[in-house]
Amino acid sequence: MQPIGGEFPWLANVTLYGCLFAGGDLAHQLIAQREHIDWKHTRNVAIVAITFQGNFNYFWLRALERRFPGKSAGMVFRKLLLDQSFASPLATSVFYTGVSFLEGKEDIFEDWREKFFNTWRTGLMYWPFMQFLNFALMPLHLRTAFMGCCAFLWAAFLCFSRQNGDGTATVAGGASNCLTSKNYIYIYIYIYIWAVKN
Repeated sequence: MQPIGGEFPWLANVTLYGCLFAGGDLAHQLIAQREHIDWKHTRNVAIVAITFQGNFNYFWLRALERRFPGKSAGMVFRKLLLDQSFASPLATSVFYTGVSFLEGKEDIFEDWREKFFNTWRTGLMYWPFMQFLNFALMPLHLRTAFMGCCAFLWAAFLCFSRQNGDGTATVAGGASNCLTSKNYIYIYIYIYIWAVKN
């Protein structure tokens, strides 16, 4: 299979990621049934997604693969652990502060202080499963694009959280009622045991 973008995989992957991420903001606004689309907000989300999120993920995923090559359970688990403990908090922080900066807010850390921890915790209910599929099934040249597809939904949640919520899945429709934190701990323990055995 030919890499996305042919001769320009970096440009194609980053652009696709940014468009999908910005599309998540647009979807959020359409779902919220706003009278007028806030194109400036979508533009700001796109700028953050293209300048940081897409670029960071493109090189981050390649660095992980160089350090932990292959799709064995142990390697996938190591990639997941690093991704969720380093990349996820960084990407969430850049989103909140970056969009606030582009909007000209006086305190660009206000949203971050109020919503970061809840958002990161909510991300632990979504991203580990998406990244497990990414690391276990996707070839390296498709991983950024796959993340972009997953980020479409995540961006819709982030934009809702930034404008109306507190970073929890509960305010976004009660998604956290189905799977409690305790259930997720059991799932992670199971994945860890599976990874150690393999």
